[in-house]
Amino acid sequence: MQVSILCGGKSSRMQSEKGLVLYQNKPFIEHIIAAVLPISATIQLITNTNDYNYLEYPKIKDIVLDKGPIGGIYSALIHSETELNLILSCDIPLISTEILLELIQKHDNNTAISVFSDANKTHPLIGIYSKEIIPILKNVIDDNDLKMMHLLSKVRHQILYIEGIKSDFLKNINSLAELKELNTY
Repeated sequence: MQVSILCGGKSSRMQSEKGLVLYQNKPFIEHIIAAVLPISATIQLITNTNDYNYLEYPKIKDIVLDKGPIGGIYSALIHSETELNLILSCDIPLISTEILLELIQKHDNNTAISVFSDANKTHPLIGIYSKEIIPILKNVIDDNDLKMMHLLSKVRHQILYIEGIKSDFLKNINSLAELKELNTY
């Protein structure tokens, strides 16, 4: 399975490149890669910056600029050689191999997208995405309809519910306040 880590984004609330923010003296991106490697060594980074060049994985630039996660997913799927793809954001340093394996094992092949949801929200940037949605992605990009939940509503999708302590693994860190809270773990 191809793994694509979305390293784009403006990072305005974090005030620096989110994937390179340190947690336990290691950049977020390295925590994510460590969780992914037992599953797949076929990893690509979707980024328009050279900041990740120190990592050995292929870097893919957005095909269409400034289209947020939808644009990143589109670029990831276009450059993927596998039908099913694990798509992750770069701001989830607590993600674990076990949670990702649960997502893969519970994915229903009759759906185009599988994502997690917890008591607080749906997490569309921890998901399995099929290449079959490329035409739909192209349409939503052309229409500038860039909300992830709108995308989910347009395709056969599966939401896997997680509760309790497991939901901590899904936590995305978007601001300095959230980073400060994370560092108290």
